[in-house]
Amino acid sequence: MTTTTQEAPAIAAAGLRRSFGSVHAVVDASLSVQPGTVTALIGPNGCGKTTLMLMLAGLLRPDAGQIRVAGFDPLVDGTAARTSIGWMPDQLGVWDNLTCLQSLTFVGQSYRLSKADARRRGVELLELVHLSEFADRPARVLSRGQKQRLSLARSLMNDPSVLLLDEPANGLDPRSRIELRQIVRSLAAEGRAILISSHVLSELDEMVDDAVFMSKGRTLGDEADALVAAARTRYRITALDHAALLAALAAQGIEHEDAHDAATISIADREHAASVLAALVTAGVKVDSFASAGSALEQTYLAMNEERR
Repeated sequence: MTTTTQEAPAIAAAGLRRSFGSVHAVVDASLSVQPGTVTALIGPNGCGKTTLMLMLAGLLRPDAGQIRVAGFDPLVDGTAARTSIGWMPDQLGVWDNLTCLQSLTFVGQSYRLSKADARRRGVELLELVHLSEFADRPARVLSRGQKQRLSLARSLMNDPSVLLLDEPANGLDPRSRIELRQIVRSLAAEGRAILISSHVLSELDEMVDDAVFMSKGRTLGDEADALVAAARTRYRITALDHAALLAALAAQGIEHEDAHDAATISIADREHAASVLAALVTAGVKVDSFASAGSALEQTYLAMNEERR
């Protein structure tokens, strides 16, 4: 789904603060997420991400600041806000003796679905997250990754317009991570606004439309945006003859960094990248690879050097 800048944000927060005694978990956090988009929330452990998401979910009262979720203020109209939200915590608390389908049916009934409708939706969602075979088995038999998938299904029981996903990839095997990425993108294509917190930055690059970085309780704005933009201009090139590659880049007047087995350049846009590649091929360079120099989000995270500040 393509969004427009005129569309009202599905999630909007400004100037949020939250302390626990002398611990200032969130100092100054602001963000905006449009319908039909996926936004990453990125930062080191202890920077305030989960506290921020709990406030957005209406599960924790901020000390200061404003929140709107699906147009509602969770502090003023908590029921309407929470009805619009699908919340997936970092760790799923399960009712060990209930089957997976019973758990989802119970959650659906708490949103005032009839038992039949809740059960029907539970069956659909278990199929979506590839847990149909566990429908009639108790939740206690699930692995950590399977519990994560059950948690995602649970967050969708109320058909929310806003999804808050806290570390959804934890415990997932590679295949499940790929499936998670596909599910998240399909949910966004349906028009849902999704805020996702994760440490798997390379995968986020392929999943999200935007990113919000946090450091020491603050969301970072223009500085982080500039770093992401700069990271996305870096391309890594390898060739069968590295010396020939360097010579061709020099002959074309293209500034580059020599990493012994590869060359890194900065490009203005995809059109520029295509012209550089064409010039190298025309010069007889046998290009082996020509692609972005890794995850832009990962490069930004490392450039911010968060853990060492």
